[in-house]
Amino acid sequence: MTPSIAPRFILRWEPAQQAHLLLFPEGVVKLNGSAGEILALCDGRRSAPEIIDALQQKFDAPDGVIAEGVYRFFSEAESKGWVLT
Repeated sequence: MTPSIAPRFILRWEPAQQAHLLLFPEGVVKLNGSAGEILALCDGRRSAPEIIDALQQKFDAPDGVIAEGVYRFFSEAESKGWVLT
C-alpha cells in the first residue's frame, strides 16, 4: 500500500488557522493535527509502513502506538475518497 492523496484534493498548510486543510472543488476540510501529519506523508512513493516509521521517529512514539491509528485513518480517509491506496 502506497497511499496518495486523491487527485481532486489538495493538501495545504494554512498558517492563519495553524492547521492543514484538504481543499476540493466543493469545499474544504480542516484536518486535526494527526490527520494533517499523516496526509502530508502520503505522496504515492512511501508505503504505509514507511509513513508509520516516519511518524514514530518524528514523535518518538513506541512501536505499534502510531500504526493502529494510521491504519484506522487510512480506512476512513479511503472511504471518504481522500486517499488512494
